[in-house]
Amino acid sequence: MRINKFISHNSKYSRREADELIKQGLVKINKKTALLNDSVNTEDKVFINGKKLHKKTQFSVIIYHKQKGEIVSKKDDRGRKTIYHTLPKQFSTWLSVGRLDFASEGLLLLTDSPVIADALMHSDLEREYYLKVKGNIDKNVIEAMQNGLEIQNEKKGAHAKTKITSMNFAPFLGFEIFGSSGGYTKLKVIINEGKNRELRRFFGHFDLEVMDLKRVAFGALDLGMLKAGKYRYLENGEYEKLRDFLKINDIRY
Repeated sequence: MRINKFISHNSKYSRREADELIKQGLVKINKKTALLNDSVNTEDKVFINGKKLHKKTQFSVIIYHKQKGEIVSKKDDRGRKTIYHTLPKQFSTWLSVGRLDFASEGLLLLTDSPVIADALMHSDLEREYYLKVKGNIDKNVIEAMQNGLEIQNEKKGAHAKTKITSMNFAPFLGFEIFGSSGGYTKLKVIINEGKNRELRRFFGHFDLEVMDLKRVAFGALDLGMLKAGKYRYLENGEYEKLRDFLKINDIRY
């Protein structure tokens, strides 16, 4: 494993910060000053500014109820509110598992382990959402939810600055249409992908604007009655289910 990756996995430092520490000569592998391209083996000992870095054997995860009007980022060049403005300072170095866009709300996972964040972000665990769209769900939309969809040269529903114009959407794992009134339709959908603005782009293809989007579950973890802007640690049973997932997928942490 690359030295900067090892440091980021087992300390509060990001890979970029680890690179800076290495450049300053503050990192040693065994008794040798580390270089940027160095790798670490299981038997190696790593020191930062003279202190031994111990490999993490435990991890923590919280469920945060992201509010609308927050972005999932450490900083924003436009000065918008981030989730880290709401969360206590103790979580300032924690990593989010994927993102929810500025206008979306609901369940967001954060962890102190980059390994866990990466594993969950790229997993095929189910994600459950409640949506309100402007317009009616017709047979073409239903068929696309059932069979999947491919779009080409299209940015409807995407972020204004996106360079991605083509996307493939897998069939939804499940959906339920609750009904339409006043020109809007409410529905629940279950998918197992985490592409950027995936649902907004899917429905945008059919000229259906997503007005409200709320994630309520991620795998075996659900939002429950957690209020917007609040967080909670996973319960023991939830940690056990997460460890089972990691073990099945041979993910070491």
